[in-house]
Amino acid sequence: MKSRFPDALVLIFAMIVLAQLASYVLPAGTFERELVDKDATVEALLLPDGSTYEVPAGTKQRSPGRRVKAGSYKRVEAESLPWHAALTRIPKGMEEAADIIFFVFIVGGVIGIVKATGAIDAAIGTAIRKLGDRPEVLVFGMISLFAVGSSTIGMAEEYMPFVPILVAMCLALKMDAIVALAIVYIGAGVGYGCAAMNPFTILIAKDIAGQPPTTFFWPRWGLLLVCVAIGTHHTLAYARRIKADPSKSLVADVHYGDGAYDMPGDVQLTRPRIAVLVSFAAMIGVFVWGVNVHEWYLVELAGLFFGLALVSMALGQISPNAAASHFTRGAAEMTGTALLIGFARTIEVVLVEASVIDTVIVGIASILESAQGLGDGPAAVLGAWGMLLVQSLCNFLIPSGSGQAYVTMPIMAPLADLIGVGRETAVLAYQFGDGFTNMLVPTNALLMGMLALGRVPYQRWVRFIVPFLIKIYLVAMIVLAWAALVQLQ
Repeated sequence: MKSRFPDALVLIFAMIVLAQLASYVLPAGTFERELVDKDATVEALLLPDGSTYEVPAGTKQRSPGRRVKAGSYKRVEAESLPWHAALTRIPKGMEEAADIIFFVFIVGGVIGIVKATGAIDAAIGTAIRKLGDRPEVLVFGMISLFAVGSSTIGMAEEYMPFVPILVAMCLALKMDAIVALAIVYIGAGVGYGCAAMNPFTILIAKDIAGQPPTTFFWPRWGLLLVCVAIGTHHTLAYARRIKADPSKSLVADVHYGDGAYDMPGDVQLTRPRIAVLVSFAAMIGVFVWGVNVHEWYLVELAGLFFGLALVSMALGQISPNAAASHFTRGAAEMTGTALLIGFARTIEVVLVEASVIDTVIVGIASILESAQGLGDGPAAVLGAWGMLLVQSLCNFLIPSGSGQAYVTMPIMAPLADLIGVGRETAVLAYQFGDGFTNMLVPTNALLMGMLALGRVPYQRWVRFIVPFLIKIYLVAMIVLAWAALVQLQ
């Protein structure tokens, strides 16, 4: 029976309309913001009562952006959005997300060339032959790999091309697309939520809060291992149920037999294919070096992918015309994903143009102001949990991790001092709220795009992921309670 739940594109468009309607009800308001260069020294933060909080001398802002001045929110006059804003802002949302959209097209095209060499299919075939009877090792290893990539260099968008590949692998192992999505997105979600050195989230948040990068560094790796273990157990428990009874699959009614996810017959791991795989690994290594040394990101990574395409053509003996055809087909397969990304970005565009996004944020954050003056004990624990709630709710509106850090951390860091829970507690609440809810929020364009690639309806994914989120939120609450009680600095 066909699902009556709205398609992802319909759901996101409805949220664009709701964002426009909210702009007519909510008062316009804004924080004062200051441009922070990557080498600028952060000297003080403004507290809600008008006083300043001095941060450690020499603290550097590692990433450029506009930092919110805490306590600076004020009502402003703003023109109402036109009645057709939900339609006319969609192209602007596409424009705002152009870097990610075109990156998706480029990577899709290059993966099309790499797949034409047979290297990826051969690698998966080898993994199935050697680890097919040990799914525990396979699932744990892959979730761990994706988690480490997200925790260290903030990888997420780069995982998108792996979705169809993992779907093919899981189908061949008598599992389903839910398992494939779980491998990728549980890895990415806990990688961000327990990040040790992600330059796009945790390092930005720590700089704004005036916290040294090394504070609570190794315990975060321990948290990552715990959450990966929980994610592996959750995924394998589901996989065992559907292998025993395929009718229990959440996507049992979804058609995957059109050849898009079929494993080919030739999966021999030949020397040229091994060379292609080594080139792919080397490209990732070069990118890691570039991120750490030269602050590379999507543009440079796209260039590396183009280089990989040329190397793969040579190793796989693919002619230029054939490569162009494979590239075009691979990019075309990403069209639905690219559209979802642009539509999702439009939600933020509408809220920003209406000058109500700061109103929403300050309204949520004001809930915690009643905790000012609380000290140690249960009250401090409730304050830390309140921070987690605020950050989780904020991620529905600002799915960008760095954007959320710039908006909320200048408020949460001083507030942590006022309620006596320690600034590192505020950083932990931020990264838990941002990373973990990324696995659920429909405003996360990357999540919606990956679900579309794997043909997993959003409501089916919710049924699978919510029980897992409950488990890791319990872990997060225990960690935050401890951090608040010891006033983790």
